[in-house]
Amino acid sequence: MGWLAAGDGYEVALVEGRVTARSTAGRSAGRQLKSLPKAVREHPETDRLRRFAAWLDRHAVSCREQVDAWMVSSLPVPTGLLARVWPDEAWQAALRDLVVVGGGEDGGEQEVGLLRDATVDGELRLVNLDGETVRVRPTVVTLPHPVLLEDLDDLREFAAELGVVQGVDQIHRATWHKPADLPEKATETKEFAGGRFSSRFALAARATSLGYRVSGSHATARVRDGGRTVEPTVWIGEPYWDGDARTGPLSWRDGEGRLLTLREVGPVAWSEGIRMAAALYAGRTVEESKSA
Repeated sequence: MGWLAAGDGYEVALVEGRVTARSTAGRSAGRQLKSLPKAVREHPETDRLRRFAAWLDRHAVSCREQVDAWMVSSLPVPTGLLARVWPDEAWQAALRDLVVVGGGEDGGEQEVGLLRDATVDGELRLVNLDGETVRVRPTVVTLPHPVLLEDLDDLREFAAELGVVQGVDQIHRATWHKPADLPEKATETKEFAGGRFSSRFALAARATSLGYRVSGSHATARVRDGGRTVEPTVWIGEPYWDGDARTGPLSWRDGEGRLLTLREVGPVAWSEGIRMAAALYAGRTVEESKSA
């Protein structure tokens, strides 16, 4: 976006997401100002740019949330869709350098690599673990949840070597693998139960700030795993309890509300559920011992 007239002697523009002014007259013509003069602050063009900047911020958040939803659920994403949204800087920031799996439609080996480009004709440019740039034209791709990536450690090391910073937390996302020796009929885990908070409100506020939904006495997430919807839930206390609160057990329900046994929970739902419980527990009140 270029510079726009904002009254006599000034122009305004968005520079790094902030409304900036410059003078158009006198010896300082063309020089950016450190602050907005009063006449510029109150100009309609400045207000329009502020509202546009706020919209851009909301758009960037929306793009990251959508890409995160694709990744957490490992949903198939049409390559043509990636090509259409790629020119948008907000979409590109959310998608760039995510691990993409594509190809293999005709029985060939799937390509796995960091997404670097998506062209208008449906070609994706990836950087694979050998450091080579490959070009693929799959009909759809997935942005896998990291718990499903067999080469996750290698990908993390490779990304560190390249200085990769992902707009959506994928390869450095905390993951947990489901133990193989779970009791047959168990339906909950208390691994992160017992974290004390000053109030139920404080615990609910932490859940909300982390992006989880608070419904009644539980904090919940929503995950697609193996083609079905699963909701991990953590007990956080009755809504109107006025004493301190503690994190409770973690359990999982299917899309129809049926309580699942731990053995029925898929790898993605397990990892995301434990991640939620651990994140809530991490905000607990920690009392220092007298010896400390």
